[in-house]
Amino acid sequence: MDRQATMEQGLTRVVAAPRLSAAARKRQLREKAVAGFITLMAFTGIAALILIIVFVAKEALTLFTDADARHEASLAKMFLPQEGRYPFRWQPVSDTPKVSMIPLFVGTLKITLVSMLVAVPMGVFSALFVAEFAPRRLRELLKPIIELLAGIPSVVLGFFALMVLSPVVKDLFHLDRPLNGTLAGLALALAIVPVIFTVSEDALTAVPRSYREASLALGATLWETAWKVVLPAAAPGILAACVLGFGRAIGETMIVLMASGNADIVSWNLGDSARSLSATIAAEMGEVVVGSPHYSLLFFIGVELFIFTFVLNMVASTWTKKVLQRLTGSAS
Repeated sequence: MDRQATMEQGLTRVVAAPRLSAAARKRQLREKAVAGFITLMAFTGIAALILIIVFVAKEALTLFTDADARHEASLAKMFLPQEGRYPFRWQPVSDTPKVSMIPLFVGTLKITLVSMLVAVPMGVFSALFVAEFAPRRLRELLKPIIELLAGIPSVVLGFFALMVLSPVVKDLFHLDRPLNGTLAGLALALAIVPVIFTVSEDALTAVPRSYREASLALGATLWETAWKVVLPAAAPGILAACVLGFGRAIGETMIVLMASGNADIVSWNLGDSARSLSATIAAEMGEVVVGSPHYSLLFFIGVELFIFTFVLNMVASTWTKKVLQRLTGSAS
């Protein structure tokens, strides 16, 4: 009986072996198909990014390859002061075109600076409160409400700044112009806070619990633990949040277009109107003559925005690696 049972089990294994191998082959084919699809999507995204960069750079290169474009929009005219009462003006469509980039740079940096000065403390400290001090029910209420701001369209925020914030900011700071750099920066901060808050809160939550327990065991208070232990440990993630917020601020269009006043003024006075790089593209691209020097100038502005953001990300990445090395060295 034992011998017969053993022979039956062997026959069963022989018959079942092809079935198992066929199922394994199907499983391997399915895994290869999924891996191939994921790889295809990844390379599609990379290819799309490369094609966008090539297209924008190709249109911008006309400024340096076409003789008429070089004469009308040379680098000297874009970045050096010109003769006349106003050495820096952006008037590409006129009898005497003026294409100075300086007012656009000043306006972009002024608005971005105001927005970051407001959004970074608000976003980081809100994330610190939610991650370290808020009760569970309050945390579950505050986090979705703050993140909900990210879902509000920028045109709605611009309209809110134009109709509601404008008179309040003008009366509060005693400004002469209802549309100015301060108003645009404050409205822009509303769009940046959710980005900084979300990434910072994730970075603070990712700090190991043992760090907090060790600090409290040594006699530190909750505030000292949060400020001197948790916040420095989450510094790389918080820096990444600030970089993302800065990238969103420098590339934002509708809020700045509606709230800044769009005046090409070289002034660091926050009460004056301003004109940003991205708002210039949005305001003029729909009416520009295709192939004209003005058309190439707008693409050149896009290249400048890309280069500026890329350099900023590289600097932030280098600084983050240094911070991580310092933290790792001190921990060891």
